[in-house]
Order: sequence, then structure tokens, then C-alpha cells
Amino acid sequence: MAPGDSSNRDQDRRRGVLFDVDGTLVDSNYFHTLAWWHAFRRFGHQVTMAAIHRAVGMGGDKLIAHLLGDSRDSAQDADLKATHSAIFSTLWPSLVAFKGARELVRRCASSGLAVVLASSASARDLEVLREALGADRAITAATSSSDAEESKPSPDILEAALAAGGLRAEDVVFVGDSVWDVEASSRLGIPTVGLTCGGTSEAELRDAGAAEVFKDAEALLAEFDASAVGRLARAEV
Repeated sequence: MAPGDSSNRDQDRRRGVLFDVDGTLVDSNYFHTLAWWHAFRRFGHQVTMAAIHRAVGMGGDKLIAHLLGDSRDSAQDADLKATHSAIFSTLWPSLVAFKGARELVRRCASSGLAVVLASSASARDLEVLREALGADRAITAATSSSDAEESKPSPDILEAALAAGGLRAEDVVFVGDSVWDVEASSRLGIPTVGLTCGGTSEAELRDAGAAEVFKDAEALLAEFDASAVGRLARAEV
């Protein structure tokens, strides 16, 4: 069999799961909402928490444009993001993993799947999120905001996660909690398993294109074998 034969390459292929972190594995979305609310207020913008929450999952640059519009003073954007980050950092001690999140990540790894955290959080925020999750030994790779030129719903961070894990789009499932997660993965043809624990409803996630929806990591873990993640672990390459 020639070294370049496709069957040889197939033997080297690995399947994996890409995980969003904020609102998916760690209960942080409402802290982000609060931090953005305070940041907007500091610069004289009145934006409701409900509107902010529905935008969480976008990168900060796109979130600001989405909520304030093109007529805003974009020179404020950097200060708004810095203020959000500073306020969010005061809430780090309150971050906890969702029930079952640690066990889900470990189950994926023990089933032979590469586990990649496809996060667009800052490098320091990601460290804190990983500490809250407490499953580093099961994690193959992780991304942060510095790994992508554009934030969700652009698929850049997922492309970076695939590269970090040595994975192909056709060999992975993405687990996320927002419509922006679903939109980003759909652009790469990656099926999304949606979790409602981040505050987005099942109907919204399904309308966005999620293949399956569960309440949280614990619920997905309970149905692991029958889920898209479990089926991927058993699939033949």
C-alpha cells in the first residue's frame, strides 16, 4: 500500500468534539451580561439585559456593533471591551462548571474522542474557565480569542479549534449554547448539539439548525450513547 494511499490517511484520522465553554460548560453567560450592562452604562448607553444576553456568544466587537448599531461612536469600542473585561474579572471567583460538564468532557475523552475547547475568551479568561471546569487531563487542545481574526458567528474560532486538534470538520461534533454557535458551525458543515443551560431556548437553537438539543451537560451525558457525540465515538472512519 503506497504511503500516500487514501486508506493510510484515513487510518490517521481522529474524531473529536469541539466545545464552546462560556454558557456551555461553565455557568458564565449571565455574568457576561451583567459586565456588559455595566460597561454600556459607564459610557452612557442604556441597553437592556435581555438584549445583551441574547447577543452573548458573539465576540465583543460584533456584540457592540449588534447592540449599538453602525451609528455609534466606534472609537469607544476598545474601551467598552476593556471595561467589560475588567468587570467580568471581578466575577471570576463565582464561576462554576455546570453539573455534569466535567464528567461529560472526561467521557468524551475516554470514548476515544479528541476534546478541543473552541473558546473565543481571552487567554486569561480561558485559564479561569479551565480551572472552573477542572478537566484539563481530558482536553486535547484549546483556543482563545487570539486564535481567530473574526469572532462568532464567523467560523474562524472553529477552524482554529480543528487545526489545534488535528481534526477535520467532517469528523467532529460541536457542542454549544447559543444561536451564534450554531451559525458558526453550520458554515463549516459541522453538526451542533445545543444546550439550553446558557439561556437560549430549545426552539431557538433548533431554528438556528442545531441537530440535537439537551438541557445541559448532565442531560447530554445521560443520553451519551444515543446522542450525536456517542454515535461519533462509535463510528468507523
